[in-house]
Amino acid sequence: MKIVESWLREWIDPDLDTDSLAYRLTMAGHEVDGIEFEGEGLDGVLVAEVVEVGKHPDADRLSLCKVSTGDETVDVVCGAPNVRQGMKSPLGRPGVTLPNGIKLKKAKIRGVESHGMLCSAVELGLGEDSDGIIELPEDAPVGAALADYLSLPDAVIDLDLTPNRGDCFSVLGIAREVSALTGAELKSAVFPSVAATIEDRQPVELVYPEGCPVFAGRVVRNIDPRAHSPIWMVERLRRAGLRAIHPVVDVTNYVMLELGQPLHAYDLALVDGPIRPRLSKPGEKVTLLDEKEVELDDRTMVITDDSGVIGLAGLMGGLSTAVSDTTVDVFFEGAFWPQACMAGRARSYGMHTDASLRFERGVDPEGQGRAVERATALLVDIAGGEAGPLVVTTEKEHLPERRPIQLRRDRVSMLLGLELDDHAVVDMLHRLGLGVTETDVGWDVVAPSYRFDLEVEVDLIEELARIYGYNEIPETTAIAETPLEVVSESLVDIELAATTLVARDYQEVITYSFVAADANAALTGIESELVLSNPISSEMSVMRASLWPGILQAVAANASRQQDRVRLFEIGKSFHGSLEQHEEVLRIAGAVSGPALPEQWATSTQASDFFDIKGDVAALLALAGNAEKCRYVPAEHPALQPGQAAEIVRNGRVIGVFGKLHPMHAKRFELRRDVFLFELDADAALASGAPTARPVSRYPSIRRDIAIVVDEKVSADELVAVVEASAPEIISSVRIFDIYQGPGIEAGLKSVALGLILQETSRTLTDADADSAMQAAVGNLQDKFAAELRE
Repeated sequence: MKIVESWLREWIDPDLDTDSLAYRLTMAGHEVDGIEFEGEGLDGVLVAEVVEVGKHPDADRLSLCKVSTGDETVDVVCGAPNVRQGMKSPLGRPGVTLPNGIKLKKAKIRGVESHGMLCSAVELGLGEDSDGIIELPEDAPVGAALADYLSLPDAVIDLDLTPNRGDCFSVLGIAREVSALTGAELKSAVFPSVAATIEDRQPVELVYPEGCPVFAGRVVRNIDPRAHSPIWMVERLRRAGLRAIHPVVDVTNYVMLELGQPLHAYDLALVDGPIRPRLSKPGEKVTLLDEKEVELDDRTMVITDDSGVIGLAGLMGGLSTAVSDTTVDVFFEGAFWPQACMAGRARSYGMHTDASLRFERGVDPEGQGRAVERATALLVDIAGGEAGPLVVTTEKEHLPERRPIQLRRDRVSMLLGLELDDHAVVDMLHRLGLGVTETDVGWDVVAPSYRFDLEVEVDLIEELARIYGYNEIPETTAIAETPLEVVSESLVDIELAATTLVARDYQEVITYSFVAADANAALTGIESELVLSNPISSEMSVMRASLWPGILQAVAANASRQQDRVRLFEIGKSFHGSLEQHEEVLRIAGAVSGPALPEQWATSTQASDFFDIKGDVAALLALAGNAEKCRYVPAEHPALQPGQAAEIVRNGRVIGVFGKLHPMHAKRFELRRDVFLFELDADAALASGAPTARPVSRYPSIRRDIAIVVDEKVSADELVAVVEASAPEIISSVRIFDIYQGPGIEAGLKSVALGLILQETSRTLTDADADSAMQAAVGNLQDKFAAELRE
């Protein structure tokens, strides 16, 4: 939010310069993103009047103007399309350096000498309108310095306000904060009432008080439709980021920025019958001020009359009752729309307005009448007219209730780490506008209506810390018992898994738990039921059922930045089930793309493949000490390419999956290199039993090698399992040391060479024992897989 410093200082004028004021606001939690100084470098720019306009003799698009500065009349060549006789505009004379760096001097333009330049807003650094020169009001004093006339220079402070401080989205709100921080006197927020000169009233019926418990309204008749907003108001709106449109609209915007209460103005002649705020009905439509037609759902507060919907409550008014240049009778509306009714409404219609921003964060439920009074006074002063009585319709039982909050002395000391004097506490609370009653243990505190963020004791303690000053609170070293934690042998520490992957050249990423519904369904094969009711965007609309969507986005982002070797992993939760019964699963997932090893002179460049990522997965499973119990089973997965996908099975349970990303999904994420993925159920994959030990046999081992020819579809895992089961009492391990396909081997077959390690723990094996084990292994291989011994 942009705060105009001169406007703020009308409400409160602390003994601080601009930078010091910005520092105090930042340290109190209202971060200052930046400060822009408007109107610097305008020395020598004067208010001038165009007394004559003629055509340039040698250029159709240029005008030859005679311009008066009061003391003299000079010739100026001007190319602005809006220049005309009688208008007043800023004039830069020769020798003046404009804020954009241009130094003016006498110059001949197409043969005609020009003694200065009539300036646009862009040239003076006073806005972005470059379509023509600035047109000043008719009463602008000719010859006066432009900076003096516009009260420049002026600072515009850009604040990054937190969502819970809706009371600060106004000049008054920030002025209250400055008063609390500095103790400077705050101007009264009570405005004198505008006396009613007519009795006209606009009927209002609160048919749904839960959604609109307060509605303030006032009729103003016979305003001058030719009136223009004064320059001081136009300038303040511009500096705050709003464009002047029409006196009535400008007044409502001005009051919103000043007091924080959004207002709406209707052309009273276009309102048909009583105004009734209510919930919308499905299928109802309304054309808004931006001329867009919106079809409504059944959860939106709307404003209606006998003709139907005439506006979206707290979002935008309808075109059918909009104020125009012919409006003479106006009805001001100032309503209180509860946050619960406004949250997410603007976003659901693809809208974002200044009004919705404030109502979503909360407005003062007691400020509607004051805002309408202020708007009435401003409009009558600008455009004349006759005001009717202020009518505030209230349903008190639906207003927020302000209950006392207990603030305990010992709790303040414990959380802040310092002892605050009772008088200091009470003084700070009073400066914040809070009601304070002393009790035996501390104080009962009642927050004002505009501080709806103060609900519990810690909220008050936070306020004390802010006003006291975070940087004034001394640092203390906490002392506490640190008992040893119980270390479980049944589960490997997740940090060890992360360290293992980092050691294998992975980098950890953290991605959003919200993902696009189509990507989530495509990569998991399941339509998620965990749909967000108020998503940040359509690309973040469901809770992820896999970590892969976020990881693939990260891979794509790195690839688009010319990172040819990407190795990423994430440890996080996936979400499953329904809203009523959901499940969260901690997972370890990773992705590999590009060369298997960093480029170097001693090794050839080789792209990562299925077995590279299998090795990384095996390293993780080895942490649990039972990797030998894991089997890798070919599988089909919606995210992976057939033939290069495998499930990891341990004790009959699938604990993970890995493989090559399907080309269809690679195209979706615009990935040109192959990507290999893995994802493990962390708790299942890292589950570990108590370690066991067995003695090393003191008897020698025997190794026997065999080579067999089998169908290429037979897995190595199956071959090893059959051989081990052939003589389990003496076959201690089986090693595959060669696989061959090529000349000498028929198509569709493969040669597998196995090394059998034979050993007993109680005796020395004989050749007969070894021969018997070999015969059993070969026989079982022949029976199970039709294997043939290779000579």
